[in-house]
Amino acid sequence: MNPHQEAKTKAAMTYNAAADHFDHPVSSFWHRFGRRTIERLDLQAGERVLDVCSGSGGSALPAADRVGADGYVVATDLAGRLIDLARAKAEAQGLANIEFRIDDMLALGYPDHSFDAVVCVFGIFFVPDMSEAARELWRMVKPGGRLAITTWGPNLFEPANGAFWDSIERERPDLHRAFNPWDRISEPEGLRQMLAEAGVHNVDILAESDTHPLNEPEDWWKIAMGSGYRGTLEQLNIDAFEQVRQSNLSRLFEKRVTAIETNVIYAIATKK
Repeated sequence: MNPHQEAKTKAAMTYNAAADHFDHPVSSFWHRFGRRTIERLDLQAGERVLDVCSGSGGSALPAADRVGADGYVVATDLAGRLIDLARAKAEAQGLANIEFRIDDMLALGYPDHSFDAVVCVFGIFFVPDMSEAARELWRMVKPGGRLAITTWGPNLFEPANGAFWDSIERERPDLHRAFNPWDRISEPEGLRQMLAEAGVHNVDILAESDTHPLNEPEDWWKIAMGSGYRGTLEQLNIDAFEQVRQSNLSRLFEKRVTAIETNVIYAIATKK
């Protein structure tokens, strides 16, 4: 299996599993940052938008609302269960101007210059070659159109993230990660460099510091179960899973953790 196919399979399995917790209220940041991305993009009525790595619609649904009945949004994701969640929400909101696809953002098949805006929120780092992915997304942007890439800043979910991986290392050292795929672009300069390698220039980048509240340690566990951590948790047996859970939550309780870091970087490039 080539690296891209392997990454696709892993992402689809992880987020299909995480779908049962993905839209839990404790994970409201997915939609908060999706809406913020669309606000910064300043979409206009009638525009045509492609939203890739859509999840359950955090950015695609606000985009559909912004472009109105004369506009159109295509929302794609590898995880069919997340697309099902997004589709149900679109129907509940009466959004008839949005199409959903379970598909790979590198193989969508749209011609050059097909969209006024292309959006990717917390998804560009799932492919082994981020510059290749950015180049493909940029190809589909019309002259005068915009590409929006939103990614995580430094110290994602700390201090809970460190507690999680410490507990994994004790139970299953083979699953411990030393590097997150988004680390390369977790600072503005790294993100700008990745986009430049893709031929994407004239980029407005904004780094925002943020935190997400935890009412109790158990909130963190629900977030872990509804995010990329689920891929690691799915590989644990019942005993190891419970050990990781107890160790993780005990650390947060002892440290009296009431919030986690959710720093975000927004990049918007305009095609001249």
